[in-house]
Amino acid sequence: MTEKVTKEFKGKYHYGLGRRKTATARVRLYDGTGELIVNERLASEYFTPKSLVNKIVKPIAEVGLKDKFDISVKVNGSGISAQAGAIQLGIARALLKSDEGFRKVLRGGGFLTRDPRAVERKKPGLKKARKKPQFAKR
Repeated sequence: MTEKVTKEFKGKYHYGLGRRKTATARVRLYDGTGELIVNERLASEYFTPKSLVNKIVKPIAEVGLKDKFDISVKVNGSGISAQAGAIQLGIARALLKSDEGFRKVLRGGGFLTRDPRAVERKKPGLKKARKKPQFAKR
């Protein structure tokens, strides 16, 4: 079991909300040294595939401020991949609030677009959203 990080960031912050599937991430960017805390745990502990951590910090790396912000995130819902996507969108939106000049770079990288894909609903008479029961001719 991983232990919780008790460090809390102080001072002013920039806020961004990100969503993906059913995941919701509330992101706060503080001036700092590049720490990333997700649900009171280090991001490297929270996300077991390290590639997800790289995906999360991509918007900050794109604008060249990787070690300028401490990031505090509260995320819930869905799976870890969708949570990473929600955090990425939240970070991009928070960066935009910190400096409107980043809009062109973030938009060009596709970081400001919410991914609209979600699970399709199940229809009556079907087994899943599109899977039908086997057809019997006789």
